[in-house]
Amino acid sequence: MATAHPRLTVIRELGALLREAPPRAGRTRVIAIDGRSGSGKSTVAALLREELDAPVVGLEGLYGGWDGLEHGVDLLVSEVLEPLAAGRAARVPHYDWIDQVWGDAIELSPPGLLIVEGVGAGARRAARHASVLVWLEAADRTRRRRALDRDGDTYLPHWERWAAQEAAMLDREATRDRADAVVRTDATPSQRLDLGALRFERRPGAAR
Repeated sequence: MATAHPRLTVIRELGALLREAPPRAGRTRVIAIDGRSGSGKSTVAALLREELDAPVVGLEGLYGGWDGLEHGVDLLVSEVLEPLAAGRAARVPHYDWIDQVWGDAIELSPPGLLIVEGVGAGARRAARHASVLVWLEAADRTRRRRALDRDGDTYLPHWERWAAQEAAMLDREATRDRADAVVRTDATPSQRLDLGALRFERRPGAAR
């Protein structure tokens, strides 16, 4: 059964999982953090970046718009993971959501450790390059409140549209079932992510 862990213990446990796992993207060990909108992916990724001193690739910069979930995963694979697996530098795409244009790609030399976060990070075509797959989850009401508090009116008109894409992909991919670790990120009454009360379940040997 999952047990409560202090904030830093959970982050260190995830870091240890990654360091123990074999590289699957050339010499790069990738930790993929997936979950529905508002589950805390970017927050956990930021803490892992501090713990591991590793770069982060966020899928938010790869989607290319509100109908781009599948496209973002395709770009993650073709422009980031496959080049790293071949020992080449990646060129990470970047979409400007405000101006709705693609900016210049960011070059990423093959790192020893890499954090990938976003809905779809654990899709099978991406996860075959991941050393560790982490699933974050929280109650639907909590996730919605967090996401709308973060993005406000920008997200509100698109919530159902995006949620339908999430549900279709995550159900098809059975991402949670394949995760090496599941982290419950339910919030305090303020609805903010309470990393001090994370519940962590390590599942070594989960099918990828």
